[in-house]
Amino acid sequence: MRVRQWRLWRRWTVRVLCVLLLTATGSALGLGGGLLLDSTGTPRADAVSRGGDALWLGHAWVDGRKTQADVDALAEQLGGGGIRDLYVHTGPLAFDGSLDPALYPRAHWLIGALHQAMPQVRVQAWLGQILDGEGPGLNLAASTDRITASFAQVLDAGFDGVHVDLEPLHTGDPHFLDLLSRAHALTNARHRVLSVSVPQTDPVPGAHLVGTLVGNHPKWLSPGYLTEVADRVDQVAVMAYDSGMPTKALFTGYIEEQTRLALQAVPPSVDLLIGLPAYTESTMDHHGSAETVAAAIRGVRLADEGRPKFGVAMYVDFTATPADWAAYHRDWANP
Repeated sequence: MRVRQWRLWRRWTVRVLCVLLLTATGSALGLGGGLLLDSTGTPRADAVSRGGDALWLGHAWVDGRKTQADVDALAEQLGGGGIRDLYVHTGPLAFDGSLDPALYPRAHWLIGALHQAMPQVRVQAWLGQILDGEGPGLNLAASTDRITASFAQVLDAGFDGVHVDLEPLHTGDPHFLDLLSRAHALTNARHRVLSVSVPQTDPVPGAHLVGTLVGNHPKWLSPGYLTEVADRVDQVAVMAYDSGMPTKALFTGYIEEQTRLALQAVPPSVDLLIGLPAYTESTMDHHGSAETVAAAIRGVRLADEGRPKFGVAMYVDFTATPADWAAYHRDWANP
């Protein structure tokens, strides 16, 4: 517990320092006002769902806690929307890269039930772990073969794809790129999908270096490295939350900026999804009153340039409120 508390304290400290740097830089260069300006305007008429959105689902869906009634309720909740991909938490991976099948005893039932209730959805296995560097963690250099075998394991279980969520991800990490290349060869051979969660993009050049230098926990990726990551997958989901922005207008402007940066870095041939914060807890880097689904969607729509492979991803099902879903359906799926 003390190790976890230390990690959380250090992570928050680094993020606060990053936000302070961004704020200071913004004050000097006028970027703070730029975020407010980015939050204004009228979205394009076609800045709406293309039917390629996603939703992160918690572990309860594969460990036996969910039933057919829950599947039916989820299908009703998503009805009329544009959700295509469901990222079902199936891990975590062990520190050696292996995956215990006992973690997902109900996966076969769930995949069948979801496909029957919602034939349009793809059910992806969401596999994550902490990368080493902040104490005990997953060592990519030593574990790539076992991780790839774990990906094959969930595909054998019937999942339509693999959703990779390994953090903290450092710009330039060659082992992560190697893992994605191997994983993509695997999913392509099986005619399945490979997706990845990624941090946000440098709002100012070199911003990712701050977290790396201060606490070995980068908050952002360089645009060039994001492109390298995207070149090795079918779908990229940007974790566009925990921004530290204190107001809805600033958060909307920040999401508009992050969406534009991601659109520039991720090739049009790759699905790009912008994460929506469907949770209200407040921490040192997340103001629940500011980071809302409605504010995020407005930022996404303001930056939306109409490319086909583009959407949003809701995080996460077990904290999403009726207001969150109302905003998704009203402002994006069925505006």
